[in-house]
Amino acid sequence: MDDLVVERVLVAVEQVPSGCVVSYGDLAELVGIGPRLVGRVMSLYGGNVTWWRVTNASGDLPPHLHDEVRPQWAEEGITWKPNGRGCRIKDFRADLAQLAVDYECAIGDLGERH
Repeated sequence: MDDLVVERVLVAVEQVPSGCVVSYGDLAELVGIGPRLVGRVMSLYGGNVTWWRVTNASGDLPPHLHDEVRPQWAEEGITWKPNGRGCRIKDFRADLAQLAVDYECAIGDLGERH
């Protein structure tokens, strides 16, 4: 996997504000790759970033992550849907326009460093 793609995905995740979530598709559009590749990057390299702020398009998370995510979301004020699978993404989705601005500022000279 391309190191620059990995770094861009992880930088994008770190721009998601506390109390907000984004979908894999949101990140994919921001970075210019597919959502499955975002998921792959997150599964392999996402452990040191705010991974709990990334959900599927419905705001859901895989069941095996629920116990790990609960304290993070509680601390950030993200509430669970009644079905217990995730959050209402429309209520907690980050401002995608602002995320794009923050991402562009954060990546700065990433391309020049590689």
